[in-house]
Amino acid sequence: MKYQIYTARNYRQIAQIDKISKEDQRTIDVVAHVLPFKTNNYVTDELIDWNNYKNDPIFILNFPQKGMLNPEHFNRIAMLVDSGADTNIIKEEANKIRHQLNPHPAGQAHNLPVLRGEKLTGAQHKYNETMLFFPSQGQTCHAYCTFCFRWPQFTGMDNLKFAMKEVDAIVDYLREHPEISDLLITGGDPMVMSANVLDTYISKILDADIPHLQNIRIGSKSLAFWPYRYLTDPDADDLLRVFEKVTASGRTLAFMAHFNHPTELSTPAVKDAVKRIRATGAQIRTQSPLLNHINASSMVWSEMWKKQVQMGMIPYYMFIARDTGAQEYFGVSLNRAWDIFRRAYTKVSGIARTVRGPSMSCTPGKVRVSGVTEINGEKVFALEFIQGRNSDWVNRPFFAKYDPNALWMDDLKPAFGKKEFFFEEELAEMLLD
Repeated sequence: MKYQIYTARNYRQIAQIDKISKEDQRTIDVVAHVLPFKTNNYVTDELIDWNNYKNDPIFILNFPQKGMLNPEHFNRIAMLVDSGADTNIIKEEANKIRHQLNPHPAGQAHNLPVLRGEKLTGAQHKYNETMLFFPSQGQTCHAYCTFCFRWPQFTGMDNLKFAMKEVDAIVDYLREHPEISDLLITGGDPMVMSANVLDTYISKILDADIPHLQNIRIGSKSLAFWPYRYLTDPDADDLLRVFEKVTASGRTLAFMAHFNHPTELSTPAVKDAVKRIRATGAQIRTQSPLLNHINASSMVWSEMWKKQVQMGMIPYYMFIARDTGAQEYFGVSLNRAWDIFRRAYTKVSGIARTVRGPSMSCTPGKVRVSGVTEINGEKVFALEFIQGRNSDWVNRPFFAKYDPNALWMDDLKPAFGKKEFFFEEELAEMLLD
């Protein structure tokens, strides 16, 4: 299949465009001025049920929805668009709204590593063992998820973007930090890069022969949105040879695949692509946030995990939708999230219970909602760190007052009359550095 991109400028070329009502097309036009919109012909031709597009999870996953902006913001942009306002005026207003949507959730601005007094603006080092690398050539995707917590990467606002071109600084930083065992190459989506560009980065890292670097991870949505990257793209075979180079070096290559719905696992193309990636010796681990309107059902999750295991992949994470962008539209309460996870978990066998969640990637770390219970007459959320800015916080149970409306860590208050959670004082000191 030849790759065809659709954005806010040309989406009316989609073959099924007559299925989208004029009202919904206007919504796309308005919301796409604030939050990024991009899809492709694989998504439109093979994944979306156009006879029921309004309720179709993949349509909602790709095409902007009116509820993604609050009414005030939507009406403000709609008025400008409808009046034919100058593009620069609309952009200026859109940027004002973007800055109100928490563009850097989970304290990302505090995660920048420093090498010889210089901040590495295309990297993050939040947890001891794992460093994130954002290659500049990988800061787009084959299609954009409407819920994406990294939406600022795609808005053209450079001050909101993580990216860097030079890998030498990454290698030098890795050498100086023996605690790092994992390098996660992320974006955007690194798999938009050519095999030659990816090979340049990978070869530089492998040739450095850093003994404590044991695992290379690649975070990608490409299996769900463009599996032909591994099948018929001109450099598909070359790309797989880069994967083989990593595994031949004795390191683990973990392909961190983003699947949000079982439909994304259903086509012959994705099944063949998974087989080809696994044949290189790479592991494929799967993850997704829990999303209202898309996958907020225990049946959807259990079906997805079962299919992933059947295809040889490892269920890894269920995340809570982050407190950024369109969180109010996609967010699910913590109580409901835990219930959905628990019910789905009970419907799968032990080899699918590798999955962890529901987890909030928040400022102090990855916090898992491990249950809702009652202690000494007080109803509480039981919580624990899967990862923390301080590794000593990991696996220490703590408790928050039960709040049926809580969507995120910041909505929670300590249980049992405590003034703050056990980590808060230390976290405050970290964020001052």
